[in-house]
Amino acid sequence: MKHVAALSPAAILTDTSVVDAARRDEILTRYADQVQRFNELAMRRGRAAEIIPLHKQPPEPPVELTARELDVLRLIAEGLTNEEISGRLFLSTETVKVHVRNLLARLRARSRAHAVAIALRRGSIH
Repeated sequence: MKHVAALSPAAILTDTSVVDAARRDEILTRYADQVQRFNELAMRRGRAAEIIPLHKQPPEPPVELTARELDVLRLIAEGLTNEEISGRLFLSTETVKVHVRNLLARLRARSRAHAVAIALRRGSIH
């Protein structure tokens, strides 16, 4: 059996394989006692102690990408760089960069990968 006292409290609580049965029972008993105390306090306070449900964010309105932005996004999804996309679509690299900036802004994406993930989830690209 491993010596538990040498471990930090975080390690004890996150790695249950090193917690012996007595220590685990002690932790669970303390947790159950805290839950019971919380519930008793909540009952005394009545309605003021109700848990307020989190409201889901309203769905984002659909974003209409231009045909060219969709072309660029599909090629991004294939893993192409701006230079490779410009060669495929017969555009300048600067024009491709503008399309990428625009589609990132319209999709509210943090990166090219994030834009692809959003578009896949929305069904904009396959």
